[in-house]
Amino acid sequence: MNYRKLGKTGFQISEIGLGTWQVGGGWGGDFDENAAHKIIHEALDQGINFIDTADVYDAGRSERAVGKVIKERKEDIKVATKCGRQINPHINEGYKPEVLRGFVEASLKNMGLERLDLIQLHCPPTEVYSRDEIFELFDRLKDEGKIQHLGVSVEKVDEAILAMNYEQVASVQIIFNMFRPKPSETFFEMANTNEVGIIVRVPLASGLLTGKLTAQSQFDPKDHRSFNRDGAAFDKGETFSGVPYEIGILAVEELKEVFKGNGPLAALALRWILMFPEVSTVIPGASGTEQVVSNVSAANLPAIDPVKMKKVMEVYEKYIKKEVHRFW
Repeated sequence: MNYRKLGKTGFQISEIGLGTWQVGGGWGGDFDENAAHKIIHEALDQGINFIDTADVYDAGRSERAVGKVIKERKEDIKVATKCGRQINPHINEGYKPEVLRGFVEASLKNMGLERLDLIQLHCPPTEVYSRDEIFELFDRLKDEGKIQHLGVSVEKVDEAILAMNYEQVASVQIIFNMFRPKPSETFFEMANTNEVGIIVRVPLASGLLTGKLTAQSQFDPKDHRSFNRDGAAFDKGETFSGVPYEIGILAVEELKEVFKGNGPLAALALRWILMFPEVSTVIPGASGTEQVVSNVSAANLPAIDPVKMKKVMEVYEKYIKKEVHRFW
């Protein structure tokens, strides 16, 4: 495993981390505590030392599973969680310092920790990025020893740029993959200049970039890939990266030809992200231990040559750009 610096936190974290939205269940499945523990332990066995979770993942069960495992290990494991998505309706007016403080304290209790390594605002409405009192809260929480660093998880590049106006922001979590390369245009350079770490989520476009889905694939009714394609529950950019499913399938078929003979598309899609040195870590999820091993293998693949990097962008321009670029 290779390790990269997470911005101004100074943390040296594994370039492949673990996202826990679906760990032990999620995406339609019932939460399985034993499965979650096995997945997290396997990740740590593989050299992963950065785990991303959130208070809303399986109603706190994901946080509790993470907390239980890290207490069973001796490694220095950095844990990032998120707060804000419990606000209902999820609107700017619901964001209040006392509400967010309550979420932070609940996460500490869930995980059995005295201090959070990294707490992230969980894709708040754009208006929140201009409210000084929200960001100042985390200064107080830091002084109280309840958090070490603040980050933000964003939907849009413009929100990432707004967040960097606050010195408190040490990291930005953003969607970035072969179907969503926009962050690399301007944001990456700005983040590097401001010493802000970049955490990449949805690296496989909700499974599209594994190359294993087909036009006939079926999803559990409780899986967001069934009910959120048009943004019925949350930003549709979180589901298949906002790409219409049928178009994504066509684009994936061309990507398979680009990388024919080079290995599984999923691992190559992760390696593509790691070609960008500004990225601190990429956090694919896993529903089983074998997926963890597969994800980690991507870090050891050879660099992708410039010709193939260019062809990926050609596929994006041909199929995807008109569907996503202007929205996020």
